[in-house]
Amino acid sequence: MNVELEIKKLTEQLNQYAHEYYTLDNPSVEDAEYDRLYRELVGLEKDNPQLVRADSPTHRTGDVVLSGFEKYRHDYQLYSLQDAFSREELEAFDARVRKQIAQPEYICELKIDGLSLSLVYENGMLQVAATRGDGSIGENITEQVKRIKDVPLVLKDPINIVVRGEAYLPRKNFQKLNLAREEEGLPAFANPRNAAAGTLRQLDTKVVAKRGLATFLYQEASPATNDTQAEVLDYLASQGLVVNTHRVFAKNMTEIWDFIEKVAAQRDTLPYDIDGVVIKVNQLSQQETLGFTVKFPKWAIAYKFPAELAETEILSVDWTVGRTGVVTPTANMTPVLLAQTKVARATLHNVDYIKEKDIRIGDKVVIYKAGDIIPAVQRVLFDKRAEHTDPLAIPTVCPACQSELQHFEDEVALRCINPLCPAQLREKLIHFASRSAMNITGLGVAVVTQLFDKQLIKDVADLYQLSVEDLLKLDKVKEKSAEKLYQSIQASKENSVEKLIFGLGIRHVGAKGAKIIAEKLTNLDHIAAATVEELSAIASIGTVLAESLTKYFALDGTIKLLAELKAAGVNFDYLGPVKRDDALLSGKTVVLTGKLSQLTRVQAKEKLENLGANVSGSVSKNTDIVVAGSDAGSKLTKAQALGIEIWTEEELINL
Repeated sequence: MNVELEIKKLTEQLNQYAHEYYTLDNPSVEDAEYDRLYRELVGLEKDNPQLVRADSPTHRTGDVVLSGFEKYRHDYQLYSLQDAFSREELEAFDARVRKQIAQPEYICELKIDGLSLSLVYENGMLQVAATRGDGSIGENITEQVKRIKDVPLVLKDPINIVVRGEAYLPRKNFQKLNLAREEEGLPAFANPRNAAAGTLRQLDTKVVAKRGLATFLYQEASPATNDTQAEVLDYLASQGLVVNTHRVFAKNMTEIWDFIEKVAAQRDTLPYDIDGVVIKVNQLSQQETLGFTVKFPKWAIAYKFPAELAETEILSVDWTVGRTGVVTPTANMTPVLLAQTKVARATLHNVDYIKEKDIRIGDKVVIYKAGDIIPAVQRVLFDKRAEHTDPLAIPTVCPACQSELQHFEDEVALRCINPLCPAQLREKLIHFASRSAMNITGLGVAVVTQLFDKQLIKDVADLYQLSVEDLLKLDKVKEKSAEKLYQSIQASKENSVEKLIFGLGIRHVGAKGAKIIAEKLTNLDHIAAATVEELSAIASIGTVLAESLTKYFALDGTIKLLAELKAAGVNFDYLGPVKRDDALLSGKTVVLTGKLSQLTRVQAKEKLENLGANVSGSVSKNTDIVVAGSDAGSKLTKAQALGIEIWTEEELINL
């Protein structure tokens, strides 16, 4: 082997992968593959120091910043962490520490899989938020970070501090985001980390606010006044910053490894992604003694979990139709154990993904857990592919109704645009009956499927023509459950109209938007007749949503559907609170704070709104009343300082 050429090849390859990961947010390889190549380069450079290249990734952290973002020079160097992949490597780290520190105490923290952040506060106010970049220069993303709800704009104390942490996307928000993107015909994010990084590089801050990022802060980058890392974390928390409480102290490798194994077993149950455990010397004075290498602190190391990968075979592909008409491919595979779970299906995302990976029936593939419930195909093992296989056949007609499928230029998804497609209708009815929509108890997937299969219904209007006798035709449905389901269907007729609007599954119209429109226009006939200009003039209702509504209500099928729903007696009026000028709290601004013992937060908010109040989330000089439950914190303190009227929960209940 020509060592010089191999070092050159690895350096260029790793720099390209780093560029894809850090700058483009579109990695072409998994972390495990990058780590393997990086370790190979480190080994070659160690044996051949005279051949180390000036552009070697071992010299720096991260990659260059995007030219479209303002560069920010960090006041303090932001170091990366040395990685460990085995207990032996951790023991070697511990041995190096003990050469200088006789009896070190370690603190073990979760390694959050997100995007590294630096937050600069001056006099307690957030001045700059930046990515780590190469450790010296990052990207200024202040306005984006201001839209992350758990990042305080003002700290508890007027201090100057630079804090490091991680921005991440909670798993539930990741799943919601990918579902929405698939319905829009957009490519799904591979994992929450990519989604978080992509979100913080959005120039439209509204997008950032909508996606629901969160943070964990873990280090003071500026000189700390505390004695230990644990005290630093407690101090950050006292200032209103979010820190992860899932951590332990350890005095030896046995205790460290016990924690790693415990975390590994709990990993899949956490509400966020982690990719390892960080071990740090707890005493800051000892950290100072140990110091830094060019790239890493000598007092910390990151143990990275093995990649959750498995090899299997593609047996067949199912194409399913969602309620918006998007046709999604899912691979059926030879069952295999992945992340302690037996899996036999994996998402293939869309047509472009299949073509890019060149996925074929019979292929041996590597699958991975991408932070979602269904695994995804990482890559095809081309060296194991049988001869003379054909590319995967892409359907041209809908698998449910045989209508011609559309592949629009601005989308990666195939779409069925037939409004009478039975698969779409079935999915739409499942959505129509859901809790956030018409809330029809007992009308789940199995029952809806039977209703369609037995041709008892064709659309949501037919639902209100069903009799108890019709429901008794369903398998495993007895007289009592049939009567109960019938009554639940009838009861849904009385819902306020925003439930119906959301239940219709109109593109871009969520539950909140439906309520805002219903509250303003009060009746579905008025809403259906409204122009784009009238709708977009409503606060929080943009042009996109307004255009989607007008197009939907202009369709012949929609006009027919609304006529059938009205004839069936479904309510078209808004039944929510209508604020009266003479209401008890009309014109008053009220803030809820603390834990309520008798009312939920939603119930308390609804009661206040029924009384004419405007319910706000923050206390200011314009606040009239604060309703304080137990353990009320800063909002109550601020209200008392401003001389604002304070109510108990009991006083609210008695109104």
